[in-house]
Amino acid sequence: MKAAIISLGSVSSQMVGDALKNYFDEADMIQLKDIQVNLGKESGIFYQGKKLKDYDCVYVKGSFRFAHLLRSIASILELKVPYMPLAANSFTVAHNKLLTHLALEQRGIPMPKTYVTSTVAAAKELLKQVNYPIVMKFPEGTQGKGVMFADSISSASSLLDALGALNQPFIIQEYIETGGTDVRAIVVGDKVVGAMRRKAQKEEKRSNIHAGGTGEPAKLNRELTNIALDTAKALNADICGVDILESPLGPLVIEANVSPGLQGVSKVVPTIADDIAKFLFYKTEEVVGSKNKERTEKAMKEIALKELSGDSPLQEIITELQFRGERILLPEIITKITKFSDRKEYALKVKKGQLEITEFKI
Repeated sequence: MKAAIISLGSVSSQMVGDALKNYFDEADMIQLKDIQVNLGKESGIFYQGKKLKDYDCVYVKGSFRFAHLLRSIASILELKVPYMPLAANSFTVAHNKLLTHLALEQRGIPMPKTYVTSTVAAAKELLKQVNYPIVMKFPEGTQGKGVMFADSISSASSLLDALGALNQPFIIQEYIETGGTDVRAIVVGDKVVGAMRRKAQKEEKRSNIHAGGTGEPAKLNRELTNIALDTAKALNADICGVDILESPLGPLVIEANVSPGLQGVSKVVPTIADDIAKFLFYKTEEVVGSKNKERTEKAMKEIALKELSGDSPLQEIITELQFRGERILLPEIITKITKFSDRKEYALKVKKGQLEITEFKI
């Protein structure tokens, strides 16, 4: 089988790409910036001027700045690639904090109280109603960038005056005190394959590793595990990083990332890249096998229709056999084609690896 990662070529992407080579026959690294999307009658994905090769699995990932391009690429590839771990809509939803919040809220996943405003004037009115301290951030951004803290209405107003010049909406969220710690869980399929508890540097409230935070291995209880899994499902992502606060109010999700960085978590969970590669291989194998089975069943039905309409030459059918104990069960369509019944007798010719059944006629 053949796999590819379409990404910006980060260290995390390369880690998974190297691990894929241990499982797939081919594993290509494709630079997102060299991708061209053609729409219309000649729609397709082109890489360095040539049509993208056929793959059994394509893992598309990248920065929020490329969210719409990532969605476009995934939308086209979904029609022909057997397995992709991220649905097309996951890019535009997960790369926008407001849309992420709405998606999780619809699933009943706990999050801090959140407000969004589009003007400074509206935000200043809101500042009179909230409890301090608060978190202020832009809808888009990762690694803790664009996240600000205000411990009073005066400091929040000053931040708003500065943000107003950027002319874009911003999110106001209640600040949850956890001593500068949170949990990053990496979801792969229906499992949390790794988790770490992160702690912010002194005088820093952001615990992100990219913001200078430190991490240690974390063992999640059932509640935290289920919250992480439900978050990934809400975003239609088989691979996802989920950040959770362990607060006095209970676990609260503060962020989800469908292109999670692995450098930090791999220091405490060294197998993380291999876990992802292994999952991609076995999931692709499962999906490809299922699609082959569907094609076989469709072909068998077409053959059956021809048989029912009259005689036709001997047909070869490739299929899997089912067993009940030590007995072989043939597909139902075989009975329809052969017109075998329990009222007749049959001659069997058997040797290792071969079985021939013909109606016995006296």
